[in-house]
Amino acid sequence: MKLIVGLGNPGNQYENTRHNAGFIMLGEIQKELSFPEFEFSKKFNAEISEGNFNGQKIILAKPQTFMNLSGQSVSSLITFYKIPLEDLIVLHDDLDINLGAFKISTDSSAGGHNGVTSIFETLGSQKVRRIRIGIEGIEKKLERKMSGSDFVLQKFSQEEIEIIKKLLQEIIKNI
Repeated sequence: MKLIVGLGNPGNQYENTRHNAGFIMLGEIQKELSFPEFEFSKKFNAEISEGNFNGQKIILAKPQTFMNLSGQSVSSLITFYKIPLEDLIVLHDDLDINLGAFKISTDSSAGGHNGVTSIFETLGSQKVRRIRIGIEGIEKKLERKMSGSDFVLQKFSQEEIEIIKKLLQEIIKNI
């Protein structure tokens, strides 16, 4: 069994923001794999969709705790389902990666990402496989006149969302 967690912030005001790249990609994975619609689980404080892929049970989860407390939801899922850390994959935004690209990391620092820090702290380990989704191009870095924490709360343009969605097949190959 694998647990794939997409990080983001709940609520309409955060929909399609850069910080919700994990939610966006997890939604695309859910559709592509024909998993059921996400349903809220009070027990895990997360939206959950379960299905099978390549003969393995997969749980998709979108924590509803807000980004900085993501570890609470992830920890409760890991504990309840007895999922080993090597079967956890976390999808999240990364300011240091160009839009339209992604990187896979395991046992590396959170890089200032508070959602990832929360997961590391609650699990007591940073040996977590992460798919880091790029949200900023070089031109955005040059023109940006705001802090990174303000930038991640800006909405993607429709064109930028389409660029992120193009990563879907490559990301599925890595789950």
